[in-house]
Amino acid sequence: MKENEEIIKALLKFRNERDWEQFHNPKDLALAINVEAGELLELFLWKDSSEANEEKIKEELADVFAFAFLLAEKYKLDVKDIVLEKIKQNAEKYPIEKAKGTAKKYNEL
Repeated sequence: MKENEEIIKALLKFRNERDWEQFHNPKDLALAINVEAGELLELFLWKDSSEANEEKIKEELADVFAFAFLLAEKYKLDVKDIVLEKIKQNAEKYPIEKAKGTAKKYNEL
């Protein structure tokens, strides 16, 4: 069983029981990720990060993840595979000896 199969199965069941698949096209799922990420950001607006409500952070982060999983499912992408591949790509762009301790972009290292 793939690591994320239980999550995706639960999301699809929830969606399908409500006949929401009609709204879950790739464009709208991508937009929903952005909207939910904005709601997550709003929790930090005008305050120190330690002041943000952790329960609300969990809720908004779960929404971001849910829509991201649904978008990945639309394209038959394995979340674990694509994240590990991206880490590998980033390791090549940001070698430890150049990137350690700096926030510079790879083309500025």
